[in-house]
Amino acid sequence: MRFTPGQLIMHRNVRRGRLGWVRPARVVADDERGLLLWVDRGTPVANEVADDGRGMRAMPFIEWITRSYRIKHGCWLGPPVLKFLPAGAAHSVWWFRDDAGRFLNWYVNLEEPGVRWADDDLAGIDVVDQDLDVVVRPDLSWTWKDEEEFVERLAFPEHYWVLDEAAVRAEGRRVIAIAEAGEFPFDGTWCDFRPDPGWQPPAALPSGWDRPPVAGGGGALGG
Repeated sequence: MRFTPGQLIMHRNVRRGRLGWVRPARVVADDERGLLLWVDRGTPVANEVADDGRGMRAMPFIEWITRSYRIKHGCWLGPPVLKFLPAGAAHSVWWFRDDAGRFLNWYVNLEEPGVRWADDDLAGIDVVDQDLDVVVRPDLSWTWKDEEEFVERLAFPEHYWVLDEAAVRAEGRRVIAIAEAGEFPFDGTWCDFRPDPGWQPPAALPSGWDRPPVAGGGGALGG
């Protein structure tokens, strides 16, 4: 299925059958290259937290997997972000900005290829965030990000949603080579993007935002 420019869809991350985060996003473009999304400041979001309200990154993973979980509602507080999900690729590329809206850097989010869904008037795309990331600077230098968390979680394969460490690292290296060469999308494309001024964040998450996930993430529902 293809989404329509201007359409509001749900961009969702799945962890072993549970929703890790949900972010409404505007479709900028959807074509043979992939899906381009815009998440504005103030957009209502939902994030999975532990029963005590802490997020997964606020505790060791060995503690996270022993707790129960709930959904916490909030807003996207950072500067707006542009996200590109290349067709069929196991990553997305995000354009980060400063508070004045100027391009800062690219962020390569390693993830399983997105799975699209549609229910009546609501549609979205589910991904499985594989946690290991790459930051690419404007001069095309780069660094791995969150590698310690990635390695920590790999030690618990019965609970973790990443099934193939080697594949994740190989995808990262593949994208790094593209970035070092200054090839699309690291060639300046969309660095000066400005959204349609008529696009406004929704007042709340639309009904159906929490429909059952369609992406994988390690199989079994639960811890």
